[in-house]
Parts: sequence; C-alpha cells; structure tokens
Amino acid sequence: MPATPAWPPQSTPRLFVAGPLAVGLRTIDGAQAHYLAGVMRIRPGDPVKLFDGDNGEWLAIAREVGRKTLVVELTQQLRTTEAVPDLWLCAAPLKKGRIDWLAEKACELGVAQLVPVITARTIVDRLNGERLYAHMVEAAEQCGRTAVPALAEPVKLAALLRDWGDRHLFFADETGGAPAAATMAARPGPAAILIGPEGGFTPEEREAIRRVPQAVGIGLGPRILRADTAAAAAVALWMASAGDWRL
Repeated sequence: MPATPAWPPQSTPRLFVAGPLAVGLRTIDGAQAHYLAGVMRIRPGDPVKLFDGDNGEWLAIAREVGRKTLVVELTQQLRTTEAVPDLWLCAAPLKKGRIDWLAEKACELGVAQLVPVITARTIVDRLNGERLYAHMVEAAEQCGRTAVPALAEPVKLAALLRDWGDRHLFFADETGGAPAAATMAARPGPAAILIGPEGGFTPEEREAIRRVPQAVGIGLGPRILRADTAAAAAVALWMASAGDWRL
C-alpha cells in the first residue's frame, strides 16, 4: 500500500503576515500576493503556511487567486508559537550588508530582541530599521520559525547602561575576558550580549560597561573576530551553555 504523502508538503510556501491569525478567510495583497501568485505559482486549492509571530503557524488554502490579491482560508493551526529564550543582542550598527547579515543570524539563532547600540566608534549614523526587520522576517520564513525577534530603537551606549536592570550583560571585551561558555553557564536567566563596533569600545566605554553590576567581560577565543562574526559566535555560545540548545 503506497504511503500517504505528507500534508501540507514540505515545499509549501511560508509567509509572515500581520496578525492576529484565526480560522476564516484572509486577503493577501501587495508584494506577498505577487510572490505567491507570480513566483510560487499558487493556484486555488494550493496550501500556504502563515505565521504572525504571536499565534503560531497556520495552514491556509488558496481560494481566489488574482493578479494583485489572493484570498486564502485559514483552516487549522499547525504549530503554536515557539518558546523564545530571553536573550538580547545589543550590537553597534555596521555597514550595510554586514548589519543585514547580523540581523538574519540573530533571528536564525533565536535571539528575542535586537538592540542597535550607538558607540563612540560607530561608523553608521543612519539605520534602516524597516530593512533590518524585513531581513529577520525573511530568515524566520525560511528557517521555519514561528517568532520574529523584536527590533528596538537605536540607543546610545551611555543611555543603555544608565537604564540597565537585573539582566546579565556579557560584553565581548577585545582586551581579554573570562571564557565565554563557562561564564554564561554560571549565570543563567535573562541575559544580553553586547558587541562593539568594528573599531571596538573606547577605554572610557569599557570602564563604563564594567561599572554596571551585571556586566562581565567575555573572551571569544585567540583569534580576532569581525564584529558580526563575534555577535554570531557569542550568541551561539550562550544558546549552547545557557539557552535552549541544551534541551
């Protein structure tokens, strides 16, 4: 007896849409409609997976397919929204391309919030938050995530430190720090990773960070890492030692 094909197929397109999602009809328009109809060649009766970051992933069936709009019917919830580790990535904005890559990896690795931090040596004075968030959405669509990291407004380092609460603050200290994995494992709970700009923190900034009671400098090995690589490496170490990679 032949095996019953999986439904919906693994190749089913996934899209992030504004919520809330629930059983019933839903209209999709604009670029997303073009993607489904013009690129993915969706036809009436074809399945689509939708998620909104708050209500899990839903199965939708295309009912009407036009040139500029689609009408789909949400029929069932496939998955509830994933549990997200309480980790912030606080990183100085980088040049276009590298900051986009950093945003994608923050989403893929499971960061709860991305916080752009303006430091003395930050070379990017304007940040396109809409583009950054779009990169995280695309990463969530492609990687099967049901949640998208929050994107905070850019904040100056001094203001970030002044308003710091009880959250652990692990900052990548290029002058040397404690072994990252062991240090993170010894401090479970809500945390943030602070990554400086391509030129590093100034001595004054480093001292200001160290004055925060919850802050601890961490080392990321014997090699010099670019800022975006350091961010991904530090997040991976936290996930493996204190986050949900341990499960």
